[in-house]
Amino acid sequence: MIPTKKLLSLFLETRKDTENICAPLETEDYVVQPIVDVSPPKWHLGHTTWFFEEMLLKKFKPKYTVFDPDFAFIFNSYYESIGKRVIRSNRGNLSRPGVSKIYDYRHYVTNQMQNLLEGHFTKEIEDILFIGVHHEKQHQELLLTDIKYILGNNPLLPKYTDVFHENPILEFAQKWISIPEGVYEIGPSNPDAFCYDNELGKHKVYLQKYQISNRLITNGEYLQFIDAGGYHDPMLWHADAWEWLQQNKIDKPLYWHLIEGKWHQYTLCGLQKLEAKAPLSHISYYEAFAYAQWKSCRLPTEFEWEIAQNQFQWGNRWEWTESAYLPYPGYTKAPGAVGEYNGKFMVNQKVLRGGSVATPKNHTRQSYRNFFQPNLRWQFTGIRLAK
Repeated sequence: MIPTKKLLSLFLETRKDTENICAPLETEDYVVQPIVDVSPPKWHLGHTTWFFEEMLLKKFKPKYTVFDPDFAFIFNSYYESIGKRVIRSNRGNLSRPGVSKIYDYRHYVTNQMQNLLEGHFTKEIEDILFIGVHHEKQHQELLLTDIKYILGNNPLLPKYTDVFHENPILEFAQKWISIPEGVYEIGPSNPDAFCYDNELGKHKVYLQKYQISNRLITNGEYLQFIDAGGYHDPMLWHADAWEWLQQNKIDKPLYWHLIEGKWHQYTLCGLQKLEAKAPLSHISYYEAFAYAQWKSCRLPTEFEWEIAQNQFQWGNRWEWTESAYLPYPGYTKAPGAVGEYNGKFMVNQKVLRGGSVATPKNHTRQSYRNFFQPNLRWQFTGIRLAK
């Protein structure tokens, strides 16, 4: 088991980091929900708090008093086994409880958790706590991308901060890394470190020889695709993707703006001129696939990515792969509500690997499997080619 002081420090640091992300917001920013995939910041604050209350305090702290009995209905996300909840698209209608009350809720639960962890706790508590901490880290990333979508769809395009560095410059040349055919092992490299259940089940895969790029596709490279008419060539797109383009009138990445003949990009630091050498971001799997087709390449599978990842830099963008989000051999869901965390989503989604500039420190790893529907692009998603 982890020493109590270290575990408590990790918990308290994570709780503080979430609130620091929200510090630049105006009160009105906390409530906005422009689309169903974006949750209001105050909902994230409440949901990550409810997780600890529901999964730990109610079960393991004697005589625990729930802060507000209505909050389980408001802040349950998708845990069907726990009870009814506000549907996702209605989170933006929650003008009450107010922001100050949600912060009171956070501080109440944080203090109760501190009291629990300073006493005697079991391995079961430790295991659920680690899930809760990394669950909150996931929501820290979602908070940043949801805040960006909220402000990026405000007609004034207000900046969130002056210090967030989301567009690192890729100065090094593109090269192809060759991987020989063979049987490779997939799964976490450190059996004692935390990981999610969808990463478990170390297993072997056979890979044909392949090549994978050492560098992500840049804004400048993707602009060539746009200028070449890539968004208007049906031969490059899946049928579902082509329908998505037409219905939503998509012809450029999210947050790109053509102003007086020059491309700009909305960032968390406000509207800026598009940086050609920065890695492309905020594109869907559909767009990633079409670009790869245009380049006479393809996207790597998640296994190809994992085997090659120690030979290139990663972590600036979540990287779309050609792999469907499926269980590994021998995968079993945990009993109870914790079992709903990953397994129920293993359909109609694509795996992304790596991490992004919004991913909290010590949260991602070479075996981490992120997953989204192929049309989504509000995360910091990008492209690495293979062939």
